[in-house]
Amino acid sequence: MTRTSTRTAVSASLARLLSLAVLPAAVLLLTVLTGCAAGGAAQGAGPGEENSAGNSAAGSGAKPEGTITVFAAASLKGTFTELARTFEAENPGTTVALSFAGSSDLASQISQGAPADVFAPADLANMKKVQDAGLVDGAARNFATNTLAIAVAPGNPAGITALKDLARPGLKLVTCARQVPCGTAAATAAEAAGVALNPVSEENAVTDVLGKVASGEADAGLVYGTDIKSAGSKVAGIQFPESGSAVNTYPIAGVAGGRNKAAARAFLDLVTGPEGRRVLAAAGFGPAGAGDGSVK
Repeated sequence: MTRTSTRTAVSASLARLLSLAVLPAAVLLLTVLTGCAAGGAAQGAGPGEENSAGNSAAGSGAKPEGTITVFAAASLKGTFTELARTFEAENPGTTVALSFAGSSDLASQISQGAPADVFAPADLANMKKVQDAGLVDGAARNFATNTLAIAVAPGNPAGITALKDLARPGLKLVTCARQVPCGTAAATAAEAAGVALNPVSEENAVTDVLGKVASGEADAGLVYGTDIKSAGSKVAGIQFPESGSAVNTYPIAGVAGGRNKAAARAFLDLVTGPEGRRVLAAAGFGPAGAGDGSVK
């Protein structure tokens, strides 16, 4: 064999050896790069898309958006209006539509299919009606308490000092209707005091009772202490010990047929959280006791 052919054979052998050594490394590098590309694609999934494990990339920390409708007891008008503004400010793109009325009316509306995302009555009994109808989403939460007081005209011209004074002949007394939480509480307190009340009018919302006293249509009315506080100088309030026998607990829950459950849960968290407790306490509401908002 010539010297030239020998060099050619050696070069060919070396080339084969080098190719065999480089090939595994190239395959390994390609595998690593492919894996990284796949991982990057999964991490970059857009909102609402699912990765290979079937998990939503949006996660549980997504901000609330859209509109929620809140059905709340009339006595919550001031506090829930403030909390709704806070919620909308903290969650741009959200709107809280508030509907205030007597708790029994609201419970009936929900039972008849009225669109609502959140329900906050002034007692456990009306929450139970909605729960028993299978219209509550998850467990209700107790978030506040309230007690009755006597609302009178400024200066107390009728000279009322106690619950028994409301039974005086000729006194124009206004109360809530029995099916309304403030009416149930009034009946309970009167029974505890052994007083027979004869109101000239029974209203479907506590705000209507307060309005009749403020306008001079009534000498006195049984309302919540928070309503008297919110009325400012329009009325005066008289506390009475028997009110302790009729403390109302306020529960709140999402409505099963609600269309915006994520935003509804976020609003519930606001009401039952530190900011909600601060706003409610400033308005005169008491703290909620332990419990899940249901009536056994």
